[in-house]
Parts: sequence; structure tokens; C-alpha cells
Amino acid sequence: MPEYESITPQEIRSLFKKRIKPLSFEEILSLLKIQRKNSKTIKRLLNEMVNKGELVRTRKGHYGPPDEMNLVTGYFEAHGDGYGFVIPEKPGERDIFIPARATGGAMDSDRVIARIEEPERRAGRIIKILERVHKRISGIFEYGRYGSFVRPKNRTLSFDIYIPPNARGGAKNNDHVIAEIVEYPSDSRAPVGKVIKVLKKPDTPIAEIESIIEEFNLQNKFPPEVNSEAREVRKKDIHRKDRKDLTNLITVTIDGENAKDFDDAISIRKLGENYLLYVHIADVGYFVPWNSNLDREARKRATSVYFPDRAIPMLPRELSEDLCSLKPGVERAAFTVEILFSKNGERLNVNFYPSVIKSSSRLTYTSVKKILIDKEPSERTKYTFLLPHLEVMEELARILREKRIERGSLDFDLPEPEVILDIQGRPENIIKAERTFAHMIIEEFMIAANEAVAEYLESLCVPSIYRIHEKPDPLKMQELAKILKNLTGRKLIKTSQLSSLIKEMKGSPHEELVNYILLRSLKQARYSPENAGHFGLASRCYTHFTSPIRRYPDLVVHRILRDVLTNRLTDKKIKDLEEILPSIAFHSSRMERLADEAERTVIDAMRVWFMKEKIGEEFRGNIISLTPYGMKVRLKDFYVEGFLHVSYMTDDFYIYDQETLTLIGRKKKKLFRIGDEVTVRIERVDEIEREIILALV
Repeated sequence: MPEYESITPQEIRSLFKKRIKPLSFEEILSLLKIQRKNSKTIKRLLNEMVNKGELVRTRKGHYGPPDEMNLVTGYFEAHGDGYGFVIPEKPGERDIFIPARATGGAMDSDRVIARIEEPERRAGRIIKILERVHKRISGIFEYGRYGSFVRPKNRTLSFDIYIPPNARGGAKNNDHVIAEIVEYPSDSRAPVGKVIKVLKKPDTPIAEIESIIEEFNLQNKFPPEVNSEAREVRKKDIHRKDRKDLTNLITVTIDGENAKDFDDAISIRKLGENYLLYVHIADVGYFVPWNSNLDREARKRATSVYFPDRAIPMLPRELSEDLCSLKPGVERAAFTVEILFSKNGERLNVNFYPSVIKSSSRLTYTSVKKILIDKEPSERTKYTFLLPHLEVMEELARILREKRIERGSLDFDLPEPEVILDIQGRPENIIKAERTFAHMIIEEFMIAANEAVAEYLESLCVPSIYRIHEKPDPLKMQELAKILKNLTGRKLIKTSQLSSLIKEMKGSPHEELVNYILLRSLKQARYSPENAGHFGLASRCYTHFTSPIRRYPDLVVHRILRDVLTNRLTDKKIKDLEEILPSIAFHSSRMERLADEAERTVIDAMRVWFMKEKIGEEFRGNIISLTPYGMKVRLKDFYVEGFLHVSYMTDDFYIYDQETLTLIGRKKKKLFRIGDEVTVRIERVDEIEREIILALV
């Protein structure tokens, strides 16, 4: 008879594997051979599993797994018009459409359980909210005859927050405020909140970034106990017997000019026709053990956030920019992935081990481009001792890249905006960030290391976190096919054709636009304790291992790999991992989306500050999206986007054609398509919504 105190969720889950119906509490006790008098512990465990969404309790008090009851656990992706989609946690399942009337008061990114009500449409209703994500909302305070409300700045939140008279916190009409939710919404009731802070109107770009940090509730400072622990771990000795001494290897880091946290370095050797690649990753796990103050804070933050003028790190700067950073000329603890490749890029052998390295040089993408691509004599002379190594790196990276694209990997080359700040912190230009082959060298080697670690851990069947990217939804593929047909005349039938489409568009006038539209059609990559492959990389098994300074899942994978290599992955640790990894994966995915949104918001704000001085000026641009309300245009002179509302198109009445995805003038039949070049005027900037409003010239 099992000890009732030691029953695990895994044992409860196994009860349902051969059952075709939900089980009552008495049936569960009977199957576990536990007496009624000892049932309190089991009841508590079942309640915990229900709260986590692992089990569902029916109205009659029976228990069962959600997927056996036509229910799906996932997170809600809301749209500003009220409807949304539930993205299933279980990899491989299609998204569920949730009409506005059936959200059950769920807000964007909430973890929910949905019931599928129309299988053919894959439509359903949210029946339970497992985890609320939004506790504080940034918005505009509005006072009117029907009371006070906060209108959220986040457009995915489709309802205003009611603020009772005694909870206004001194806010005045049109103030920008932070409101705390007191009562969450339902299908029939708006959320209720209280104003906890009135934000000052930013008078400089730097003040605007600080305001956005508050909006997103990002933590700029670390608690005293975390800072204290960070100072203590500096005393840890990195020269241990189990560490391989690689300080004599020629090792380099390659990063951007402004980077301060160097978490990866590379070395390479040619062995006959083969290549021996060393990918050294900062051994953060050695300094940050499970459940320490540092670990709990890093898990909460889950990721570093990068803005044009600063970074909000996941770990204190004593670690992220010093002790764990692979700076040149100093010995550092690392975790090395050593991979032997054939001349064709086949992986022949792989080893993982803790090491001590000393970076020979801190290179930038710009200098590597000058050395390898531009062949600048002065730069090549400056780094003469590294030239043979860099040329071998280039050789191997080209082989790996070609092999990856051949297997169907999506070779996106989408430029990112880069904000150039002047000495006062004001944006003086917004340009396309240059992406060169130097970037691709690091990308290829990191992908190779991540795949090697993922496949090794999967082969051992140990619990881990994977980076998954599922195939696009068939409906999104239909929309993409329609846009491509209108844009290029090309028909698209299968997901397997996407890689060849990107290659075909290379160098064409439509290249950037097709890549942009294609990216919007794909699902977001996320973290999961279940491997489902990575569609975008055409990788059967993938994880994140190479950035433990700035991503929490990488740190978790480091610890799991270390325990495997040292035979310390006990049965208890495996059970603990099985319990905790799903919530770590979910939280890390959510925080990654939040960080991306905060970074995009700052870029939008900087664009508004930059274009403020250019109101009334005319620019050429390309239409990058069309809606019934107007068009989004990207300017040619600056990497800036603005919105042109149909009300500013005064030469005709324009109607949106859903079939051809065009705006058509009712009288003159003038046509606007995605990709068309237009001349626009900067009409005004909306500082509150952080938008640039355009007019058609």
C-alpha cells in the first residue's frame, strides 16, 4: 500500500491514462488504495492540480484531464475588438477562436481553460481562468457623467477599468495613470480598479523611457538581499578539478558595439578536413543555485530588457557585466559545448563540460565585417593573430548555414530599427540596424550548440525546457497566400514552400515586405517542457542554452545538463523538475512577450520624439499593411512607420476590399495595394498613443 503522504501528481495523472471517464474522489482513493481517513492530503493535491489546470473538476465533483473532456489549457491572446484565441499549452494543437461574448472576462496573456464548442470552426468558450497576468494597468484617466474610468494603453485590453469615487488617487481628466485591478472582469461586468500612481507627462525622451518602464512594471532595482548575495558569490573559486583548462585556446567574443554582457565566446580548430568548434557559454549556474535569492529574482524577471539608452538586466550587474561576463584577458568560468563537424557540416561528435577560459579579444560585428567581408588592410593588420581562426569560422558558418537552409529553415533577413541618440539622449536618427555575415557566424554556432544540447537531453528522456515553434495555422496560411497572390502573383500551397519563397524573393523589390508579411503569419516561438520541434529553424529538437545571463530558461537547461553530467539528477530532482518546468516555461514565454512589447513601445515613443520636428514635411514610403480604417506606411528616409487613416485620404471615398486586400476609391477607382509606394505628409504626432499620423499628398 503506498504512503499517502508521498503520492505525486505524476501518479495521479497515470490513473487517468487507461480510464475513459472522469473519476470521483472515492474512485481515486480506491485506485490508490488509500483509506478515507487519510484522504486530506490527496484532496489538497487534487485541488492544487485543478488550480494549475492539470485536472478539471466537473459540476458533479468528478476529476479528469482537460484534453479528455474536450477542454484545452493554454494562454489567451486577445484582440482589441474583444475576441481572441487560446494558444494551447500542448504542442501541436490548433488555436481556438474565442468570440468576444465568450471570453469569460479573460484578459490578454491570462492562462485559461477553454471548451471547444464548434469543432469544425475550432471555436469555443473560456470556462475558467487559471492565472491572471495583469495586476496593474497603464492608461488614461477619464472622468465623465457616468463615472471615472481608466482607458488602457494596451490595445489588446478591450474594456475600460471602472474607478470608484474614493479610488481616484488625485487623478485629473486625461492624466496618464497606473491603476491596480481590484475586481477582474466577467462576461457581464467591467473590471474595477484604483489609481495608485499619476504619471507626469514626459518632457524628454529619457523621461519617456522611464515612464514606459513604470507602465510595464519593470523592476529597475534589485532587492537588498539579492545584491548582497551577488557580492557574496564573487568569492567562489572557479579553479576546480572538474573544470577543463582552456585558457590557452584562442577564444573570441563577437557582439555589438554597446554590449556589456558577453555570455558566449567561440574557439575553432581545423583537424584535417574536419572542424572542431568550441562554444563557451558563461557558467551562470555555478554562481546562481536553485532557489537562492538570485535565482528567485531571475525567475521572476525571466529575461533582460534592452532599450536604446539602457538595459534592465535579469541578474545584478556584478554578475551580468562582470563576474559572469566573458571579458577579454580575464579567466572566467564557462560551460563548453565542443562539436566536431565533417567538411560537409555533419555533426560527428559532441562533448559538454565545465571549463575555464580566457577571451583573447572582444570583437564587434563591425570589425569582423571589415576583416572578413570588406578585407580592410588596416583592420586585418590589427587582428593578424586572429585572421586564420576567423577565416575558419567563416568557412564553417557558411557550410552550416547552407545546410540549414537546404533542410527548410526560414532564412529571414528582416532589418530591425536602431535608434541613434545624441549626447542629451534625444533621437537624432532612426535607421535600419545592419545585419552582416558577422552576425550570421554567431547565429550559426549558437544554433549548433542549442541543437546539440537539446538532442542530448532528449535522448536521455530527462525533463527539460525546449524552444518550440509550431507550424502556422492553416487559416493564416490561406491569408498569406491571398496577400502573396495580390503582391507577387505567386501561388503558395504548402508550409514546405516558405523557405523557397524567401530564397526566391531575395534581392527583389518585395523582399522585405514578403518577409514582414510572412513573419506576421507565423506563430510565436515559445518555451515548453515538451519537444515539438522548431518550424522556423527546421529543427527537430531545439532549446535555449547560449544566453544564461539574460534568459532564465537557458539557466535552467544549464543546471539540468550539469546534473546529468555529474550523475546528480536523482529521482526526486526529476519529479521536482516535472512539477516546476511547465510553470517556468509559461512564465518565461509571457515575460519574453512583455519585454518585446516594452522594447517596441520605446521604439514607437522614440519615433514620435524624432518626427515631432518634421510635422508638415513630405516623405516617400511603402504601404506595409491595409485595413478598413487605412494603411500603415514605412518611410524610405528613416526606419519609421506611420498610420494614414482613410479620413485623411480626401480625394475620394475609399472602401476596403477583403478579397483583393486593397483600398479602392469609389468614384475614381484609384487602387492602393500592400507594397505600393506613396507620398505622405507628417500630419501630426499623437504623444499619448505614440503614433505618427500621416496624410496622403
